Amino acid sequence: MTEPPMHIIETYFECCGFDHTFLQGGTSVYLWNLSREFAARGHRVSLVTPAHGRLDDLRGRYEVEDLGYSDEYRLPLVLDPDVWRGFPPEVELPVRTTAHRIRLDGVDLYFLSNEHLDRLPDTFYPPYSAKGRDLVFFKPLVFQVDSVRFLRHWFGGERAIVHAHEPFYHYLLPAALRDDPTKHVVSTVQSNMPITKKVYAPEVRRLLELLGTPDGLPREQHPPAEPDLEAVRQYQQLTHLHYEYPPDHVAVYQLVLENADLIDFLSPGQLDFYASFRDTPFEALFAHLPLAQAVKENAHKMFVGGCAISDQWLAWDVGEVDRSAVLEGLGLDPALPTFFHNARYALHHKGQLELMRAVDRVLGDGLAANFVVRCISGAPLDDPYFREVAERHRGRLHLESERVDERRVFEYASAADFCLFPSKFEMDTFLIAQGEAMVCGAVPIATAQEGMAHFRHARPEPEATGLAVNRSFAEDDPLLTAALAARIREAVALWSGDPARHRELSQRAAAVARRFTWEHCADLHLAAFGRLWRGEPAELPAERALRHGWFDLLKDEEITEEAALAHGDPVAYARRAPVDATVARRFFHAAWERADFGTCERIVDRYPTAVTAEEVRALRERCSAGGDGGLVYRLPHAERVELVTPAPRGPAARALPGVRELRRTAPGVFEGPPPRPEARLLLTLSSGRVTWDEARHG
Repeated sequence: MTEPPMHIIETYFECCGFDHTFLQGGTSVYLWNLSREFAARGHRVSLVTPAHGRLDDLRGRYEVEDLGYSDEYRLPLVLDPDVWRGFPPEVELPVRTTAHRIRLDGVDLYFLSNEHLDRLPDTFYPPYSAKGRDLVFFKPLVFQVDSVRFLRHWFGGERAIVHAHEPFYHYLLPAALRDDPTKHVVSTVQSNMPITKKVYAPEVRRLLELLGTPDGLPREQHPPAEPDLEAVRQYQQLTHLHYEYPPDHVAVYQLVLENADLIDFLSPGQLDFYASFRDTPFEALFAHLPLAQAVKENAHKMFVGGCAISDQWLAWDVGEVDRSAVLEGLGLDPALPTFFHNARYALHHKGQLELMRAVDRVLGDGLAANFVVRCISGAPLDDPYFREVAERHRGRLHLESERVDERRVFEYASAADFCLFPSKFEMDTFLIAQGEAMVCGAVPIATAQEGMAHFRHARPEPEATGLAVNRSFAEDDPLLTAALAARIREAVALWSGDPARHRELSQRAAAVARRFTWEHCADLHLAAFGRLWRGEPAELPAERALRHGWFDLLKDEEITEEAALAHGDPVAYARRAPVDATVARRFFHAAWERADFGTCERIVDRYPTAVTAEEVRALRERCSAGGDGGLVYRLPHAERVELVTPAPRGPAARALPGVRELRRTAPGVFEGPPPRPEARLLLTLSSGRVTWDEARHG
């Protein structure tokens, strides 16, 4: 269906992808490419962003139009006394905002300027260290209020799709525009920021009062205290997935969920991950939180708008790159297989510590291969281990941190046979850099993160594009290091022993990556925007409800055996077919494989003939006392077992638990000290699933 002409207003704290001298992050590039594509389809596109004190700079290169807009008001900030010590409970910022416009490639770019938005002209974003010390920390919040006021005044009663990006930078906007029938708000989850990220509720309430929508806050819900979850709660601080907040805080994502018209994601895997946190250390706790119910209630709003590889990378010709010249220029041997990594320097997020440990290991063992590793920081890397590894393997490893011309990065990728992307904690949502390397034919070796599943490196044949390693939710993870080393060796053997197979994977990788175009991304967005524009109600696809086990949202005939088994729900299965002993046995085995021992126990209790005595014994005696009084844990498909003991609850809101890895004494057998009653076991399975178990003893 041809979409009607729409007015699409893109808004974000940094929409500067039209000018590389103005650029700070990838979201800017995404916004500019998408905006131009929308405009090329005949839609009216406006883009609203702060001027960041760079108006004079812009005037030197573009025709900047000063608009007849001046907005003067006082912005109230209610400060959290536990954070802003020494500050008054509330401060008022005097604000006088002007607006300025550049017209470029069919897009109207609006820049808002005032004393507060013009601070930090070099970095744009306030440093986290400003929190509690300098009111510049609230610069993004000033923009949120300013953008709402500008949208209301400048575009008045005009009908428009307001497409906002990254909930932390626009959580006021959906609530503020909720009751405006002319503005449809679409929120894009740009990164996997912790879903439970919260802000001070009195501050939000006061600003929504200023904006005329005081009832925009979500209803307050607090889960009952459950002492047996204390170890699970405290451990989350080590996963980068969740942090605890005081009760006077409100979840940013819940504000967006309950007030936006649609929620947009960059990939199907990102949407799935953000809905359930399946197979992660956070899954059990998330299911207990009120936010999980809010996600389920608003899941019909979610869609995948996608992301894309730049037109420039798709246009360049890999065949024009002189591989030998590129590698020799880096001091490497063109006769050897070459591995490439390209990402910002983020030691744990990008799995770069494990990557360097794996490279050090395989090269130390004499593997004949080249490695080009870019950890981009704009300055020499300060990690002495990285420098030692680079020096130790000079002539086999080229390590760089400088920003270089994009064409140069393309040449590196084109000279590579494999690309390495061991990202961790599910913090990557699309990972353009992996797609760029694949466009050049580099076969991916990457973690099997849901947010990167679209690149198909974790798919079975005949769809596989590369090699996968299990996800990781631990810092300095020896399992990830070992898996990377094994995959690198496997890749070298493939390159030298089966070149036809390598060529097949290379061609498949390039073909998959080349599907991610901005044209396709615009198609996905415009289809969703068009339905919203026409007033068609959003509906939850049955397959998504099945993936997350939301069987109460499905008709009986929509439930599948596969989904019921995957979620250990025989009651749901019984809505479509009887559960006999044979079916119950399948439930037991599926639950056992994912270490869902609660479901195993329920099957044993209700269908005792479905399970053998030996299986019941393995279930009930998996955790026991050893001869020396210590803990012995037996599970054949466990790769790692850790004893997590919570710290005593005290004034410190973010107490860290004690974590001790149990000693592996035989395949599937682990031993450790006697556990305290409140301790839990964290299991990492051979499938990559991470889950919790009781620490029973004696």
